[in-house]
Amino acid sequence: MPPILQAVDVVKHVQHAGSSLSILQGVNLTLYPGETVAIVGASGSGKSTLLGLLAGLDHPSGGQIALFGKPLGPLDEDARARLRHQFVGFVFQSFQLMPALTALENVMLPLELAGDPEAESQAKAMLERVGLSQRLDHLPKYLSGGEQQRVALARAFVASPKLLFADEPTGNLDAATGAQIISLMFQLNRAQGTTLVLVTHDSALASRCDRAFHLTGGKLVELSRE
Repeated sequence: MPPILQAVDVVKHVQHAGSSLSILQGVNLTLYPGETVAIVGASGSGKSTLLGLLAGLDHPSGGQIALFGKPLGPLDEDARARLRHQFVGFVFQSFQLMPALTALENVMLPLELAGDPEAESQAKAMLERVGLSQRLDHLPKYLSGGEQQRVALARAFVASPKLLFADEPTGNLDAATGAQIISLMFQLNRAQGTTLVLVTHDSALASRCDRAFHLTGGKLVELSRE
């Protein structure tokens, strides 16, 4: 089975206060279809930086990344955006909903951009699946944090992405609400057979994934399950 993502010797440096700061040092990662993978590490360890590189949102300083068999390096921004739009979904800590759009409109958005004539019916079905059938016409500001993240999950899964990146998806939620969101995310993930990359600082959450990696000192090390 061919991998859907490969990162080989990925390096990332940034300029800070006139000097070069090394964030990632020779990161290697291979993901296969249907896997759930956690990347854990302390705040500031470079987890979100790595996620952005894997998704083609940023360029590495060195190394190679291939997504669905396509090396990202030679692709321009438009080509990377098309690749993400076709195959990739995102869930963020800060929800990233469009504030002027209702819950239904937020979930419809990726389908409408793809020209799907069934956007409204599919979005309604997905919102019902996450328990928000009574909140279709509510703007994000009238939804609780947990409800906003449910909308974000519905938006991420409605287009049936082959790969989902979740960056600290419970970071802005209380423990009980966060646990509900994580259970829902894994349910949707299993139902669609999506490959999940979960960035978190929570080792208990990481233990629910098939594999887990620790990012520290710019190095990515797979954690033993023994």
